Order: sequence, then C-alpha cells, then structure tokens
Amino acid sequence: MNRRAWLLMAILAALWGASYLFIKVALDDGVPPIFVVFSRVVLGAAVLVTLALRTGALRAVSGRWGPIAFMSIVQVVVPFLLITYGERHIASSLAGILVAAVPIFTALIAVRVDQDERPRGIGAVGVVVGIVGVALLFGVDLSADTEALLGGLMILLAALGYAVGGLFLKHRLGDTPPLGLAASTMIVATLVLLPVAVFELPSATPSLEATASLLVLGAGGTGIAFVIFYTLIATVGPSRASLVTYIAPGYAVLYGVWLLSEPLTAGSILGLILILAGSWLAAQGRIRPGGGQPSAEANLAVGTGSGLGALDEVQPLGGRLEQARDEP
Repeated sequence: MNRRAWLLMAILAALWGASYLFIKVALDDGVPPIFVVFSRVVLGAAVLVTLALRTGALRAVSGRWGPIAFMSIVQVVVPFLLITYGERHIASSLAGILVAAVPIFTALIAVRVDQDERPRGIGAVGVVVGIVGVALLFGVDLSADTEALLGGLMILLAALGYAVGGLFLKHRLGDTPPLGLAASTMIVATLVLLPVAVFELPSATPSLEATASLLVLGAGGTGIAFVIFYTLIATVGPSRASLVTYIAPGYAVLYGVWLLSEPLTAGSILGLILILAGSWLAAQGRIRPGGGQPSAEANLAVGTGSGLGALDEVQPLGGRLEQARDEP
C-alpha cells in the first residue's frame, strides 16, 4: 500500500476506535442511550445519503428494502443500542476489545450456514484462542460486578449481530453497491429509532463536550468513516482495507486509558492480544494482493462500534472492487 492508503487507514482506525470514547462521553453527560444512537444514525445518514444521491447509488437498492431492513436491524440498530447500553456498565476500552470478536462469531456461525467461511485447521485454533481471550476478560475484568458482566454480554451480543449481518449480506445483498447499502441501512435505522427517540430526549441541554462527541460520532465515525473505508476498498482491495478492524481496538484502548483515565489491566492487555490473534487466525489470516477477505472482516457495521462495528462485508464485491482499483 502507498503512503496515502496508510494515512487513510490510520484516520479510519482512529475514527472507529474513537466511537467508544464518544459514546462514553455522551453517556457520562446524561444523554439517554437511545438518543445517542439516534443522533449517530441521523448524522451518519446525512453524510451517506448525500453522497449516495450524488452518485446514484440508492437506485440500486430499489425493490430490496426487505433484506435491507433486516440488515439495518441486525447490523445497525441492535448492535448500536447494545454497545451504547453496554458502555453504561463497562469501560470504553473494554467495549472496543470485545467488539473485535466479530470474526470469531462469524466462524462459529459459518459451521452451520457457510462452507466457505467455516474454520478449518488454523482457523479452528483461532476460534479457541479468541474464546479464551473473551473468557479471560470476563473472568478477570468483569466477573466481580454483575452490571459490568451484563454490559460485557451486551457488547458480545452486538458482535454477534455484526457477524450475522455480515453473513446475511454475503448471501442476500452481495451485489448491492456498498455506498447505497450503507446509506439505505442508515435510513431504515433512523425511521426505526425515531418513534422511540422522541420520548428519550435529554432532560437538559448536553454540554459542549457531549454535543461535539455526538457530532463526530455520527458525521465522522459513522458517515465519513464509511466513505474512507470504501475508498480504501476501491484503491487497495477489500482484504487490505479490512486490516483496519485489527487496528481500531488499539485506538479504543489508547483513548480510554489516555483521555478517560480508564484502568489498563493485565487481563485487558492479554485479552486484547488473544482476541485479535484469534480473530486473525479464525479469518485464516488471508491478506492477499488480489484476494477476498472473510465476511466479518469488512462488513457494513465495523465501526461501528462501532461498529465497528463493527465492523464490517465486502467479499462478494471483491471482483468489482478490484476492477475499480485497476481503473485510472
């Protein structure tokens, strides 16, 4: 990859890793979790829909609103809510670490539903390593507090939603333009959350810090970040672009410890190493010059934290995106 690609990847990882920080800042200011999520998807939709309309990407989703609605629920609405509610009980850095387990869930689900993604050999070892990392985090950092344990489980359920959504996208929406898909899922998420969000408005005007966090979380981490991600896909390929999913958790830990004074325990460090190593192995560690990447590595919600999502699915689009990369 050239210098520009690495710079874009660093910016993207910084934005996605900061999502957990911004959520925590807004929550600590008293902003209701549902309003945090609603603000995020509205601002993200504003960025993505504007670009999708300009490029005509939304035309390609016509007649596919049923599958798109399902995608929006399992990869945007539910994970975003679970992560935000979960962060009321655990540190933002821990949330960023746990979301990184998406490839592990993908591999486990694929055993029953997707032969291509089924873990074999070293991939199966990676699943075990990742599970050990998750168990370590729960056993060392979360077991002493029931609410923290519940918060951690919420984050893991969000990672599970990202994995389900990534596999569903591969089989049902793999031929849909990514920008149109991202914009349409944000539209659906906005419509789903609107009836609830109007009853969950902040009781007081959020502070300047919380307001800025919501703006950057939505427009930056959910809108602009997707644009950067798809730019990377088109220029360096989906497998290289998906490297960002292994970098973002490190940013999440850095922000939490440095800016929020969250504790950095030995359990957190070892859990992060094991989960990332397990995720890499579960995804078969496939970084090839022209190859695809296992689905959860780069599916729609990576960052999403995330989503990350959390991220975080582009494998079916590999051929078309490789062609785009080769064009002047």
